[in-house]
Amino acid sequence: MADAVTSIVFTGKDRVELRTGPALGPGPGEFTVRLTASLVSAGTEGICLGRLFEPGTHWDQWVSYPFSPGYSAVGTVEAVGDDVHRVRVGDRVAVRSPHASVVLVGAEDDVHLVPDGISDEEAVWFHLATIAQVGVRRAEHRLGDTVAVLGLGPVGQLAAQYARISGAAEVFAVDLSVHRTHLAVDNGAHTGLTCSAAEAREAVVRATGEGVDVVYDVTGAAPVFSEALRMTRKFGTVVVLGDTGTPGAQTLASELIVNGLTVVGAHDMHGAFRASPQARWNNQRMGELFFRYLARGEMDTASLNSHVFTPGQAEEAYRLVRARPSDLSGLVFDWTAL
Repeated sequence: MADAVTSIVFTGKDRVELRTGPALGPGPGEFTVRLTASLVSAGTEGICLGRLFEPGTHWDQWVSYPFSPGYSAVGTVEAVGDDVHRVRVGDRVAVRSPHASVVLVGAEDDVHLVPDGISDEEAVWFHLATIAQVGVRRAEHRLGDTVAVLGLGPVGQLAAQYARISGAAEVFAVDLSVHRTHLAVDNGAHTGLTCSAAEAREAVVRATGEGVDVVYDVTGAAPVFSEALRMTRKFGTVVVLGDTGTPGAQTLASELIVNGLTVVGAHDMHGAFRASPQARWNNQRMGELFFRYLARGEMDTASLNSHVFTPGQAEEAYRLVRARPSDLSGLVFDWTAL
């Protein structure tokens, strides 16, 4: 096992460093994984790096520097401690971990053996895929639903794919980026709308005659919430899947009451809250389902990877994230290049 670990750390607002420290061997019930790839959750990590959140929010309670970003990675098991039976040295696994060359994992953590035939670059999406799946489950889709996905970053792309798999009759994919709307359509969305949420509302209502059954607000932009409410048909559902750093700027629209809408929040940690012997769809089960869809070709994540950086290029990578370019969909750190 390596005697040092390299990791990406936010040392302050808009400050990114590559740090090296001692490697820790696994204790009982633990194992180490040498990462090959880790995926940047651009929305979340951009908010954390830029402190783009209001004081007193859950973001403010979570983010303190130095901060270790990242939570979706793939690698190879390098060493195992006593009482570890789920994995063996040499297994290829997907783990929830920060961006680092080697990570220490608990045997009871969210860990998945990566099926043969699925590349690291595809598998690295597993945790964002469970986050999107939490939102889709909260929507409680019915066969033939009409759906609008507002915001086609990484989680929005996955939500659009899940909505199609869930039997949606029409999926409207909405983003300001031509690249992202085309990408969503290429992966199964029925209609791409490259425009603002307000402009999309007019197009969606015109196409459906009444609005859609389910709207996913995955933008993380506070002003979009009221537009999502206006885009939803009577007794429809709005799923707030984009976690804004400025919830105080979100406003209601009269359609919430007049149309009897249901608004539900969906968050990363909800999969963990469901983790009990009685809960069927905890993080582990949702991850397994994602890999099943991926193996059967019913979902595609390979096409979502728009940028690959080495860890040594971390500052450049996060400048790109903070700039929020229209062609950014998936950003991967390649740890084999370290």
